[in-house]
Amino acid sequence: MTTDCSPVDSPAFLKQVIDSLTEHIVVIRNDGGIVFVNRPWVDFCCQNEGPELTSWAEVNYLDVCRQATEAGEDFGLQALEGIKKVIDGKKELFYLEYPCHSPSQLRWFMMRVTPLHLRETSLYVISHQNITERKLAEEEVRKRTRLDGLTGIANRRHLDEFLQGEWRRAVRHEQPVTLAMFDIDHFKMFNDTYGHQAGDDCLIQVARVLNQFSQRPEDLCARYGGEEFVLVFGNTDQKQALPLVAKAMDAVRALGIPNEKAPTQPTLTISVGLATVTPDRERAASDLVGEADRLLYQAKEQGRNRIVYRHQGQLASLT
Repeated sequence: MTTDCSPVDSPAFLKQVIDSLTEHIVVIRNDGGIVFVNRPWVDFCCQNEGPELTSWAEVNYLDVCRQATEAGEDFGLQALEGIKKVIDGKKELFYLEYPCHSPSQLRWFMMRVTPLHLRETSLYVISHQNITERKLAEEEVRKRTRLDGLTGIANRRHLDEFLQGEWRRAVRHEQPVTLAMFDIDHFKMFNDTYGHQAGDDCLIQVARVLNQFSQRPEDLCARYGGEEFVLVFGNTDQKQALPLVAKAMDAVRALGIPNEKAPTQPTLTISVGLATVTPDRERAASDLVGEADRLLYQAKEQGRNRIVYRHQGQLASLT
């Protein structure tokens, strides 16, 4: 008399379970050759213009990582090195969060690599879990912490991070970076005359105007503190930046915000220090900020409502 095996013990049932998972799963040998993929893996590949194959055994997963590395994808190298450490027994587990954006959608995945010992054979299970929802939520939180609560433009923290990144990029490519520091003229007098609510409204309007001059990925408009703002122009020299900053100054004047007790003029004006540097490894981004701050001080000393910059080593101004 024989007893039938339970359906849950059958290979077909176990494959259905694996195919029902949301993770994309691939199993490889220690040489990188693929021995198994689940249905979500195949579906994702088909939906994203993956290779047309008669069998996934034709693909070496480690070679795919190498190709991604050669294409300039940093996560390809990280994945390759991490998988090798698990194969070599140097790590028990490896995981990596990486971007996998499509033309129409931002996406992130988490890769996990774990060993699987089957009789005399060592295999490695690699799963890819879609973590886009979590990453987007994290990005939204990070975005909020990088914005000024009043004006909605970048805050000082974001400015510091952005400027450091732009500085490193400029060092690599030997490109100039220009920074303009703006200060609203006689802002304390404005607050004393019209009240702090009017002062807040004024800051919001000025921020909105200045932010219009930050249109490229390598540009940033930020609130530096109080009534001071900064515009960073990556890969931009002084000759290119000066007319932009002059237009920004004119746009603030054009708001026509009354400041009737100001000795400069009865409507709101700004003073600007404009500094340009071609970064090198001997200097820091803070040197550029310091130079712009010194030039802003000179603009105030010269009567405000002007841009002060250096031309051939000498102070120059534009009103």
